[in-house]
Amino acid sequence: MAFGWIDEQAEARRRAGLQRTLRPRPAGSPLLDLASNDYLGLARHPEVIEGAAAAARTWGGGATGSRLVTGTTELHTELERELAEFCGFEAALVFSSGYAANLAAVTALAPHGSLIVSDAGNHASLIDGCRLARGTAQVVGHADPDAVDKALGTHGGAAVVVSDTVFSVDGDAAPLGALAGACRAHGAGLVVDDAHGLGVLGDGGRGAAHAAGLAGAEDVVVTATLSKSLGSQGGVVLGPARVIGHLVNAARTFIFDTGLAPAAAGAALAALRLLRREPARAARARAVAAELHARLTAAGLEAVRPDAAVVSVRAPSPEQAVRWAADCRTAGLAVGCFRPPSVPDGVSRLRLTARADLSGAEIERAVRVIGAARP
Repeated sequence: MAFGWIDEQAEARRRAGLQRTLRPRPAGSPLLDLASNDYLGLARHPEVIEGAAAAARTWGGGATGSRLVTGTTELHTELERELAEFCGFEAALVFSSGYAANLAAVTALAPHGSLIVSDAGNHASLIDGCRLARGTAQVVGHADPDAVDKALGTHGGAAVVVSDTVFSVDGDAAPLGALAGACRAHGAGLVVDDAHGLGVLGDGGRGAAHAAGLAGAEDVVVTATLSKSLGSQGGVVLGPARVIGHLVNAARTFIFDTGLAPAAAGAALAALRLLRREPARAARARAVAAELHARLTAAGLEAVRPDAAVVSVRAPSPEQAVRWAADCRTAGLAVGCFRPPSVPDGVSRLRLTARADLSGAEIERAVRVIGAARP
C-alpha cells in the first residue's frame, strides 16, 4: 500500500508519547499565554495591527511575486533600512520567514569546499541549512568555543561558524565574544540566529550581537525572525552590504520564494518603531523571565536560569510533560511543551516565554498553576 510506512511511524510515535496534534486557538482565548513568542506583547498592539491594516490597504493582500520580480515594495525597502539601522548593520534583507532567512544565510555562505561548524543545540532551521549547503558540516559541543577553535584548525579553506545567540530550548545564550575570537583566529565568518535575542537583548532590544559589540562587523552576519519580539511574521538577514548583495544573487529561498506579505512588513515596521520609542520593553521582558525563574525554583521546580526571555522547566518524561502542559491548560494557563525530537538532549520540558506586558499578579498565577499541576 502506498505510504503504508506512515501508519507504522504514527504508531511508534503514539507508543513513545510523541504524537503531535494541531490545536486551533480562538481569537479571544481566555488562557494566560506563556506559550507564544510574543516577548514584547506587541502582536495585538493597536499600532502594530494598524500597521498591518494600512499596508494591506495600500499594497494589497500579497506581495504578488518573488522579491526580484514584483515582490519588493517600497515598504519592504523601508523595513530593511530601519532594521539595519536599529541593529547596527550596514544592510538587511527581508524574507518570508525566519526559517527561510536561516536557510539562505547558511547555504549561500557555505559553498563547496567550505567548512561549517555548527553548535549541537542549534535550531532546526540552521541544521537544515547545514544539510542543504554544499560545504561540509561539523557539529561541535553546545556553547563550546574551544571545540569551535579546534574544528576550524583542521580546515585550511573558507569556513563559517553557525550558532543561535539564544537557544530556544533552555533559553541560554551563546558565548558570542569567544566564538567571534575563534572565527577571527582562523579567518572564518560567524553567522548567528538572533531569533530570541532581537527585541530582548542589547541596548533597547537591538539584539545579542549588538550587546556583544559585534554589530556591523565585516565578518558577522545575523539572522532573525520578525515573528517573535516584533509580533509579525517574516525573517531578516543583517550584515555587510556585500554579503546582502550576494544573498540577493545566490540565496534560493530569496530568489524563488514569494516576497513577504505587505501586511506582515507593515506590522513589523510598526512594532520596530514602537520599540524604538519604548526601549524599556526589552528590559521588562528580561525582568519577567528572571522573576519567573526565581519563583519557580523557590517552589522546588527544576528551572534553567534564563539569559533572555525563555524559561525552561524540566519534566520527568515526554508523557508527563504532555500531561503537565494539559493540566496547566485546564487550569487556564498555556505553556509550551518541548519533547524529542525538538530537544537535542532528549529531556522533555515545559517551555515558558516571558512577556513584557505580564503583570505581577499574572506571574504569580502562572507559578501557582505550574506548581499545582506538576507530575
